[in-house]
Amino acid sequence: MRRGVLRSSFLPALLLSVGLSQSSWAASLQPNDSDTLTPIKHVIVIIGENRTFDHVFGAYAPRPGQSVFNLLSQGIILPDGSPGPNFAKAAQASAEVTSSYDIAPSHKQPYATLPPAMTDGAPQAASDGDSLPFLTLAHAAALDGGVLPSDLRLLLTGATGLPRHSIDKRMPNAMSLPNGPYQLTPSIAYDDFGPSPVHRFFQMWQQLDCSAGHASADNPSGCLSDLFPWVEVTVGAGNNGKPQPSGFDQQTTGEGSTAMGFYNVNDGDAPYLKQLADDYTMSDNFHQSVNGGTGANHIMLGTGDMIWYSDGNGHAAVPPTNQIENPNPQAGTNNYYTQDGYSGGSYVACADASQPGVGPILDYLGALSAKPKANCEAGHYYLVNNYNPGYFGNGAVDIQEPFTVPPSNVPNIGDALIKKNVSFRYYGEGWNAYLQDHNSELYCNICNFLQYSPTIMTSPARRSENLKDLPDLYNDIRDHSLPAVSFVKPSGLNDGHPASSKLNIFESFVHKIVDEAKAQPELWGETAIFVAFDEGGGYWDSGYIQPLDFFGDGPRIPFIVVSPFTTGGRVVHSYTDHVSILKFIEKNWSVPPVSARSRDNLPNPVAEARNPYVPTNSPAIGDLMDMFHF
Repeated sequence: MRRGVLRSSFLPALLLSVGLSQSSWAASLQPNDSDTLTPIKHVIVIIGENRTFDHVFGAYAPRPGQSVFNLLSQGIILPDGSPGPNFAKAAQASAEVTSSYDIAPSHKQPYATLPPAMTDGAPQAASDGDSLPFLTLAHAAALDGGVLPSDLRLLLTGATGLPRHSIDKRMPNAMSLPNGPYQLTPSIAYDDFGPSPVHRFFQMWQQLDCSAGHASADNPSGCLSDLFPWVEVTVGAGNNGKPQPSGFDQQTTGEGSTAMGFYNVNDGDAPYLKQLADDYTMSDNFHQSVNGGTGANHIMLGTGDMIWYSDGNGHAAVPPTNQIENPNPQAGTNNYYTQDGYSGGSYVACADASQPGVGPILDYLGALSAKPKANCEAGHYYLVNNYNPGYFGNGAVDIQEPFTVPPSNVPNIGDALIKKNVSFRYYGEGWNAYLQDHNSELYCNICNFLQYSPTIMTSPARRSENLKDLPDLYNDIRDHSLPAVSFVKPSGLNDGHPASSKLNIFESFVHKIVDEAKAQPELWGETAIFVAFDEGGGYWDSGYIQPLDFFGDGPRIPFIVVSPFTTGGRVVHSYTDHVSILKFIEKNWSVPPVSARSRDNLPNPVAEARNPYVPTNSPAIGDLMDMFHF
C-alpha cells in the first residue's frame, strides 16, 4: 500500500461591471479567465492536513469588534489553556456497544480522568520512519523546496524520544488528564511531533454522538461530540478484519485521548496562522465535508459528491467482500469493528438500511426536522475512506493494487471549468517524482481528485496542462502564467499531518506561497489564497455540526482567506464546508454546479441573528462571498 493511502450577500451591479473588466495581470490562459463577478481573477487553494478549529484556534481572541466561538469564548478554558468555569461542557464519556453499530449509545458514563495521552505513530528518533528522512540541512535544502529556507531546520527536529504507541511521558500528567481538552504545549513543544487520532468514517459518526433526541434550539442536529477518546481506545483505526488482540485495553490502539489535545496561540503556538487570522479573514464555522479522512474529503472538495465502486466503465458494481465496511462489534467486544481498516473495508451501500452501520445513520437523518437526504443511490457502494485512485500519473489504469478505486465517471470541478473555458491546475508537491516512480513516498495520490477521473487522466494533453508539481506553481506565479484556479497540495513532509509532519512546517509552506504572491503586486491585487485543511484528523472540536447527507458534515477546521480584499482580522460565522470553495469558484466565474446531485446545488445559509452558526434553512452551505469586502 502506497504512502498516500496510509496517510492517512449578493454583490452590487457596480461590482459586476468591475469584475467583467480584463485582468491587468496577464493575458488569459483560457478565454473566460477574466470574466469574473468580482475583482478576484486567481484563487489558490492550499490544503493542509488533519487539524480542527479548536485544536489550533481554541484559545484565539479576535480583534476588537469581532467575536469567535471557541474553547476560550465558551469558558471551557482560560487564556493560559487551563480549565475554565465551563470546562464540563467538553466532558467526554465511555460507552457500551456490544451487539450492533450505534452512533448514539444510550449506555454512557463520564470519564473520571481521560484515557492516557499516548505517542501513537509519532517518530521516536531522526532515523525512525519517513517523517525525519534528512540527515543535514544541506540534504533537506536539496530535496525539499516547499518551506522557507529559514525553516529547513524544522525538518530535522521534533522526534519524541519515546517508543511509538506508548505512554507519552513528555506530559507529566499523561495518566491523570482532567476530563476535557488539554493543552499540548509546553510539555509537548510546538516543534515536536505529536500523535494522530483516528479519523475514519464510521468512527467519526460515533464520536459525534448524534441523535434527534439530543436536539435543541441551539443544536438542532443533536450532535454532542462526547465520545472521541472512547472511540480511540475501543477501536482506533481498526485492524483489517482481524480479531481483537488479546489483552486489549485502553493503551492497545496507541492513541489514548489524543483527540483532546490543543495548541494555544496565546503562548506562541501556530504563530503564522495566527498572524494571518489577525490580518485577514477567518471562518469559525468552516467544516470538513465528510466524516473520516483524507481521501473522501479531497474527493468531496473536487466533486461536491462521493465516488463509488464501478466496473471501470461507469456501471455500479459490488466490491470484494473484504472491502465493504462492517462497523458492528466483533462478538465479545465493546465496539471493536468486524471489518475496518485502510486496506480491509472502505465501501458502503448507504441506500440499503440493512447494510452494516447504515441503518443508524439513515434513521438519524430521517428523525431530524430538516430531513436531509442521504444522497445515496441504490446499488452504489460509496468510498468513505482512503483508497488509491484508478490511474497512475502516466494515465495507466492501476490494476496492480487491489485496494484501488476503479476509474470514476463522477464529474469534478475540472470538468466544469473545462466546459466554461476557465483555466485550472492541481499542483501536487512530489508529482514529478511520482511520475518517475508511482511508489514515491511523498506525493499524495489519494489527495488528487483529478486522478480518479478518465476525463483528465486518459488525455496526455490534459495531464500535461492540469497536473503540475510545486516548483511549477512558483514559476507560474513569477512568469505571469498562473491559472484562474489552483489547487495546491503539500508533500507528506510539509502537509502538517500529525505524527508524520508538523503544523509549523505547514505554516512555512503557506508562508512561502503567500510571499511569492505578494512579490508580484499586480497578481496579488487580484488573488485570493484559501488556506484550508482536508479534515480535522480526529481532533475534538466544540462547534456546531450540520448533517447534510449520509457522508457529513464533520467537525470544524481552520479556514483563512488571504487577499487584499479580506484584510482587517474579521471572523465570519456563516456555515461553510469544502464544497463552499466550489460554490465560490462557480459564482465568481459563472460556472454551473458540477452535477445535478453535488452539494454545490445547496442554498446559501440563512441564520438568526442570535445564532449565526446554525442555518435555519438546513441543509445549506455558503459560497464564501461574505468573507470579502469588495
